[in-house]
Amino acid sequence: MSRSRRTIPEELLLLALDPATGTTAQPQSLDLGLAGAQLVELALAGRIAPNGDRIAVVLARPTGDPTLDTALELLRRRGSPVRAVHWIGGPRLGLRQTYLTHLERCGMVQAVENHMCGVLPTTRYQASDNVVSRQIRTRLDTAIRTGTPPDARTAALAALAHSVGLGKHLYPGNEGRSSRSRLRDLIRHDPMGGLVAHAVMDVQNGAAGQAKRAAGNNNDTRGRRPSPRTATVPAQAPEPSAPRRPERSHPRELARTAHSALSTR
Repeated sequence: MSRSRRTIPEELLLLALDPATGTTAQPQSLDLGLAGAQLVELALAGRIAPNGDRIAVVLARPTGDPTLDTALELLRRRGSPVRAVHWIGGPRLGLRQTYLTHLERCGMVQAVENHMCGVLPTTRYQASDNVVSRQIRTRLDTAIRTGTPPDARTAALAALAHSVGLGKHLYPGNEGRSSRSRLRDLIRHDPMGGLVAHAVMDVQNGAAGQAKRAAGNNNDTRGRRPSPRTATVPAQAPEPSAPRRPERSHPRELARTAHSALSTR
């Protein structure tokens, strides 16, 4: 694969980098977006193709990009088409850091060591080649402003940027509302980008639903009162019994008692 241009995962990461803070916007969803961006890049390289909602390997030849080739080999080992949502939702530990380190080696970003609260070491990444970042942003801005159908790479990048929530980062505030809306509309211009972007959003919605259900279960067991059907009635002190009435003696017993009393006088 020619390195004359950046791959879609690299472009997505450069879009997410905040030039003021050196951090990445939407870090959790960005990891999903990078996994999806790999699929789009492999599709553009002719290595995989969509098969319904699944991804099939059509050419296992390496691309020359180590990170993409690792993903391609994992897909090949599956042996059968895999659902995009399952691939994107799988474990992708360290994928964002892998691309940050790669961009640092390429001279695209510069690592800046720092300390959080003066104690914990942290690493921030500042873009060192703003020309490329501006070119990427200009492509999106042009597609949004003119309304003309963008090329497949730009359409896929726009779809992924929308799916991971970068719209508010790129076009903030009320004045950016129309641009965010048009960014979302660009998703229809690339079938593969649209498939992957929807898979990214489905994974996020599924994860949010699981977290919500887990939180609800925790509330039931910790803070909320159990329902009447499942509640365990706590042990209560016995209610005070009513005063017992004196037992009435039989008439013969009363007679014997009276006779005994007279005989003792």
